[in-house]
Amino acid sequence: MLIDSHHHLWAYDPEEYSWISDDMSVLRQDFLAAQLREVAAESGVDGFVSVQARQSKQETEDLLKIASEEPLIRGVVGWIGLADSDVESQLESISGRSKLVGMRHVVQDEPDDRFLDGEAFNRGVSLLGQHNLVYDVLIFAKQLPAAIDFADRHSNLPMVVDHIAKPSISAGKMDPQWEPHFKELARREHLTCKFSGVATEVRDADWDIETIRPYWDVALEAFGPQRLMFGSDWPVCLLRTGYQQWLDTVRELAAELSEDEQAAFFAGNAIKAYGLDA
Repeated sequence: MLIDSHHHLWAYDPEEYSWISDDMSVLRQDFLAAQLREVAAESGVDGFVSVQARQSKQETEDLLKIASEEPLIRGVVGWIGLADSDVESQLESISGRSKLVGMRHVVQDEPDDRFLDGEAFNRGVSLLGQHNLVYDVLIFAKQLPAAIDFADRHSNLPMVVDHIAKPSISAGKMDPQWEPHFKELARREHLTCKFSGVATEVRDADWDIETIRPYWDVALEAFGPQRLMFGSDWPVCLLRTGYQQWLDTVRELAAELSEDEQAAFFAGNAIKAYGLDA
């Protein structure tokens, strides 16, 4: 079985997806269920977790509607205003919806590197466990110190670290502010991690498996094969790699794992982390 733990869908609108800049022309088109089915057919993916791409309750509703009609989508990680004063009512209105498995905030875009310390935001996050929702941690490497404190603050809430915390990747040079803090974050047993979005962070014009391998080695050492999962970050990954190229790269990296460990990495860990139907 192959579960892609991280992908996005959108009906492209330049105002709604303003983060898609002029140099991201490949993303300036619709990526919806029809395109997802093509990816699944070409790459043999059995299921996907759809993740929010803009901070909008309407997008969450749209994703849930698509998921209700598309069996390939096993779960949805949505968005609500976790720092809002009415967060309880927002959660009440959406929790229990079929295939809703988690929430995410685009912390990487917050100007304050200590955004995760915010009192109102933490109050909202603390309510997620009551609704059986996971929290996805989307940060840059520079925000890892805050993420460590944040994880400690919510030690009973399952969390998933997106994109191995987005190190800045250059050939032959490890991101110095990523590795030690990433390893420290991984010591928190209530966290799992997605090996996704990695090629997108490559700063060089080209990359190959040896560019990615050092980050795989650190992620595998830190989280182990039972807390690391495959993800593509499609279609954002198209900025640097085709879907099949990324999948082939990760399969080659994961070839060192046992058969059971590969099964966990490529499907089982996502099913467990998000409570997906197997």
